[in-house]
Amino acid sequence: MATILLAEDEAVLRMLVTDTLEDDGHRVDVACDGEEALALVRAGDYDLIILDYMMPKLTGLEVIVQVRQMPDKRTAKILMLSAKSQQSEQAKIREAGADDFIPKPFSPLELAKRVKELCHE
Repeated sequence: MATILLAEDEAVLRMLVTDTLEDDGHRVDVACDGEEALALVRAGDYDLIILDYMMPKLTGLEVIVQVRQMPDKRTAKILMLSAKSQQSEQAKIREAGADDFIPKPFSPLELAKRVKELCHE
């Protein structure tokens, strides 16, 4: 199964996503803000990075931009979670380098399906 980094500042959502992914057999590392997410990306090797858009210290969008500038991390799959679901926001997210986008609120089943697709399982 996949090694996944989840960066989400809301504790309840962190637990929901982590439980969903671990139930499917994935290993999940957790960050509570954008800076912590970047530190984990630099130190680890992830099949998928799941980012909340609105986080303290650095937004998910800022994290994507920095990850895509790292030569050894450019190919990591990135999934953005966001309550900002307008077309213009989705375009910004994709332009920054996200591979997929799920609007909040979302179904855990939909999340599991997208993770499976992104990780080519």
